[in-house]
Amino acid sequence: MADEVLVLKNYIDGQFVGVPSYIDSFNPSTGKVHLKVPDSQAEDVDRAVAAASAAFPKWSRLTKQQRADYLYAIAAGIEKRLDEFAEAESRDQGKPVWLARSVDIPRAIYNFRFFAGAILYHTEKSSFLEAAQAVNYTTRTPLGVAGLITPWNLPLYLLTWKVAPALATGNTVVAKPSEMTSLTAYLMCQVFEEVKLPAGVCNIVFGLGPSVGSAIVAHPRVPLISFTGGTVTGRRISEASAPLQKRLSLELGGKNPCLIFDDVDLAKVVPEIVRASFTNQGEICLCSSRIYVQRGVFEAFVDQFVAQARQLKVGPPSQSDSKLGALVSREHLAKVQSYVDVAIAEGGTVRCGYTVDPLVLPAEHAEGYFMAPTVITGLGDASRCVREEIFGPVVVVLPFDTEDEAVARANDNEYGLSACVWCTDGSRAQRVANQLLVGTVWVNCWMLRDLNMPFGGMKASGTGRESATDSIEFYTEARTICTKIA
Repeated sequence: MADEVLVLKNYIDGQFVGVPSYIDSFNPSTGKVHLKVPDSQAEDVDRAVAAASAAFPKWSRLTKQQRADYLYAIAAGIEKRLDEFAEAESRDQGKPVWLARSVDIPRAIYNFRFFAGAILYHTEKSSFLEAAQAVNYTTRTPLGVAGLITPWNLPLYLLTWKVAPALATGNTVVAKPSEMTSLTAYLMCQVFEEVKLPAGVCNIVFGLGPSVGSAIVAHPRVPLISFTGGTVTGRRISEASAPLQKRLSLELGGKNPCLIFDDVDLAKVVPEIVRASFTNQGEICLCSSRIYVQRGVFEAFVDQFVAQARQLKVGPPSQSDSKLGALVSREHLAKVQSYVDVAIAEGGTVRCGYTVDPLVLPAEHAEGYFMAPTVITGLGDASRCVREEIFGPVVVVLPFDTEDEAVARANDNEYGLSACVWCTDGSRAQRVANQLLVGTVWVNCWMLRDLNMPFGGMKASGTGRESATDSIEFYTEARTICTKIA
């Protein structure tokens, strides 16, 4: 299958539907076309919305248990084909197969199971007005057709993070995955067929943002939009949807600070920060990308960090010892590399990686979009590399002196998605964490997630939160019912 060019089809009203034209999708590790993705248009979105609208009344009237049973079945269907999904995700996105097999696909499976359970055990509010002898209680009703738009870095992981709660709460769905990473969404549609998900309940329309994404956002019969992606696109969605008063959830970019104080054990901390910086080629919105190190341990940290970054093998995603695979596209690789050129022009020093260390690849991967982990020092806070989201295996390390300085510099950025604090002084760690203007702070860890806890960003990193409770509330409207009992 690896050498075949598979032609994908949209999944609308329970049927796989072709389109007149297609987009080439490249295998990032070889630079060769491996998929033809539908170049869908507004009329395809119209058909999907019509199908979702027609399916909504019956789907929304199913019991929570009936909807949960479908979600559990979808999870089992993906799990049965876990290796196939993992290899497809790697081929499509560039990440190592082992990473997709151990993280991306298991999390996609868990998303369905998590929200199936969440909807079954969700509780609502009630109150008793003693003087009036009246009971108030709330119920929730789904909004209708949910428009879901997801990115290319964690394709199935993030698509299911939206599809699962939307379906669990009784909405129907029209979703657009990234045109660069559409394969696992297509395979998921096959699972929908296998479990006999009712026609029209979940529709997947492939294609470009300006044609498909814009049509979903502007459609008058889509009352809510959940988007994960870049901040510039998020602003456009906000502007386009405002006149229609749509409900929005926007999980956008990040330029995540990592604060390292001088009381840490570097031997324990450095491996974790290497992982936080370079997992998935640095193509995770939560990766640490600007690292502030207290001056007393700055040089020792840089030496150890650079040495361990150099030990990370960059290579074919199919090889189990490849720690970094390929970046998602030739254009993205060029963009990430351009930031290193900017750093050099601004007086920075490249300690390892691009421009410094040669990258040796097998011949069949010579045209792939690979880049070595790159560490830069010697830049100031005004540098574009410190202020702008690079979204690749590039980090900037900067020294600081005092706690107050570290907090102020960490907050001096338009983004506010996440941060890490590494410190053995518990009081300081909590004091710093509560001052950081971000949606999530990890203290002495990274990427430990409890899906019951709110997730989202501050400032330019988005609006809204996602979790068991937050997602159920986002995909539903609350209704208060007051009953006089005496």
